[in-house]
Amino acid sequence: MNIALIAHDRKKKLMIELTTAYREILKEHTLYATGTTGLRIIEETGLAVHRFKSGPLGGDQQIGALISEDKIDMVIFLRDPLAAQPHEPDVTALIRLSDVYEIPLATNIGTGEILLRGLGVGFADWRTITNEVETKILDI
Repeated sequence: MNIALIAHDRKKKLMIELTTAYREILKEHTLYATGTTGLRIIEETGLAVHRFKSGPLGGDQQIGALISEDKIDMVIFLRDPLAAQPHEPDVTALIRLSDVYEIPLATNIGTGEILLRGLGVGFADWRTITNEVETKILDI
């Protein structure tokens, strides 16, 4: 699966803790992240991560574009609800796209952990199955 990892500045430490704790699950998947978050994950966990631009510089929009192309299967976006974000419209758009395309989305560590635990036991396999069926239909 393709998993996007995003964290606001005051949540980056939590993202590192989450990705460290679930490294064995995450290493089996393709990871995408916004700039600094991706760099920190790479440096501190050794996981392979495709990095986009920083969120305020368009990274959220780059991930949103992949969601709209059905190329992202899960988003973990550790948001800081107590800090104003200069790119809040981009954040809102990313969340809206996740809803439109029915992408599992976690916006806090509790939900992120549940999604990753579920991923580890196959609860998100419906995304893979749906994509395989759509590919077969297109081949007909």
